[in-house]
Amino acid sequence: MSRLKKRYKDQVKQELQKKFNYQNPMNIPVLKKIVINMGIAEASKDKNLIQACVNELAVISGQKPIITKAKKAISNFKLREGQAIGVKVTLRGKRMYEFADRFFTIVSPRIHDFRGFPTKGDGRGNYTLGIDDQQVFPEINLDEVKKTQGMNMTFVTTAVNDEECIELLRQLGLPFKNLPIAVAA
Repeated sequence: MSRLKKRYKDQVKQELQKKFNYQNPMNIPVLKKIVINMGIAEASKDKNLIQACVNELAVISGQKPIITKAKKAISNFKLREGQAIGVKVTLRGKRMYEFADRFFTIVSPRIHDFRGFPTKGDGRGNYTLGIDDQQVFPEINLDEVKKTQGMNMTFVTTAVNDEECIELLRQLGLPFKNLPIAVAA
């Protein structure tokens, strides 16, 4: 069992139960999945860029990503239907908890001028954040990086509102602005 999942079961569930006073323990929010997405605007110009992003995302996530393709053609963007425009990976279970643990403890402090993530979710219990540079991940070999590429990460939870979602992620260790981080025992 991963360190973060053990912490969720031993500490976070009880803290959330106390704070939100759930009647049923099945109502306590849980992290369901993490979706990591890299949009590649320059994919039409350089075909090797897609493969480089696939390799980097595979190293970061520990799982092979899928290539996303355009659903319709947009001439102003020089985009054709079926053209590769990004890569994404969905993490669940053990890989999700291991990635979240690495991201919360190792990667977040390495972000340049990092002061914490904003405390604004999507209103339905999910949280999305973006980082500008894939080079903050220690798994990436800096000599092989062809182009600096950002990514979006969506933390999908079973929470019903932003307050529950933010509290769950804060208890798990995601550093937010103006909120103290829950310390692991």
